[in-house]
Amino acid sequence: MKPYTNLTLLTQRATNPESFPRARATLGGMTKWEYSTVPLIDHVTKQILDQWGDDGWELVQVVTGPTGGLVAYMKREKA
Repeated sequence: MKPYTNLTLLTQRATNPESFPRARATLGGMTKWEYSTVPLIDHVTKQILDQWGDDGWELVQVVTGPTGGLVAYMKREKA
């Protein structure tokens, strides 16, 4: 697949949604997502993220939480 600019990608999605798998799973042209926040424990961070990934969740961002620990923001496409 060749690289696309944002405008090209949006245009192609609008004119040929079958070429993008997620475009088929949308309602009204927009993908519906569900989100979760996950506290990360320092010595098992990889295992926590691997488990959530196995369950279909995608890591969006990791930030420092209000008490100083790490918090992962996850998302996945709604079923």
